[in-house]
Amino acid sequence: MVQRTRDLPGTSRYVETNGVTLHVRTVGPEDGAPVVLLHGFPEFWYGWRRQLPALADAGYRLLVPDQRGYNLSDRPGRRGAYRIDALARDVVGLLDAEGYDAARIVGHDWGAMVAWWLALDHPGRVERLGILNVPHPGAFGEVIRENPRQALRSWYAGVFQLPRLPEAALRARDFELLERGLTDSSRPGTFSEVDLARYRTAWGRPGALTGMLNWYRANGLRSGLFDRRERVTVPTLVLWGARDTALIRENAERSVEYCEDGALVVFEDATHWVQHEKADEVNEKLVDFLA
Repeated sequence: MVQRTRDLPGTSRYVETNGVTLHVRTVGPEDGAPVVLLHGFPEFWYGWRRQLPALADAGYRLLVPDQRGYNLSDRPGRRGAYRIDALARDVVGLLDAEGYDAARIVGHDWGAMVAWWLALDHPGRVERLGILNVPHPGAFGEVIRENPRQALRSWYAGVFQLPRLPEAALRARDFELLERGLTDSSRPGTFSEVDLARYRTAWGRPGALTGMLNWYRANGLRSGLFDRRERVTVPTLVLWGARDTALIRENAERSVEYCEDGALVVFEDATHWVQHEKADEVNEKLVDFLA
């Protein structure tokens, strides 16, 4: 059954940017300082639902897109359309379309990788950088090449490079593998049945699975993404769930070393889904930092 999100905070609009149309959820006062929240795999804008009220109440104008390939946004057919530089330009174009010179940028998972890239390639558009459970690209490149534990944990990214088979496997039995990917890697009760139904609705849109997987296919280890060694110059806060099943803690520690003005907060009993499991604490840290 299709699960609607009309009862959640904010309003939906569509924004033309960088050759695609993105669905964007907007929340908070129109005259508030802009904050862009970037979701990761396999979520959509809904992945920030626990942050929206707190950040809006703090006076921020939130721009929360479905990134290209996801949910209600455009899904280009070419794998190359999902390279990290194009994904970053989507956000730059969103800021242009909304009339903002710069914004606070917060990302989780692949959304955090886009956020890192924005800070590296477009630092003038980023006022502050909030990162949740994804390392600086250079830090990850070092860790995965040096630490066999990280290479083993990244096995699924190799499987996602295959054509068509991953789509078929993830679609089978009403997206059972994707659902288990959320529930098995998170603390019990993190994702409710309503949450999972809403995710299934997003995953089931025509072409969505291929769009989502193309993020991995266009940005593998040979893409050059993880060879960046520049330091981030904007103030950066890294929030990290220590029980992440896909990314070892060393990624977080090395990432802060790539920041000229960086801080790391580790939640020892949280997983990769830290903004869901530690919503109040994450919200408090973000509100303080973004100010």
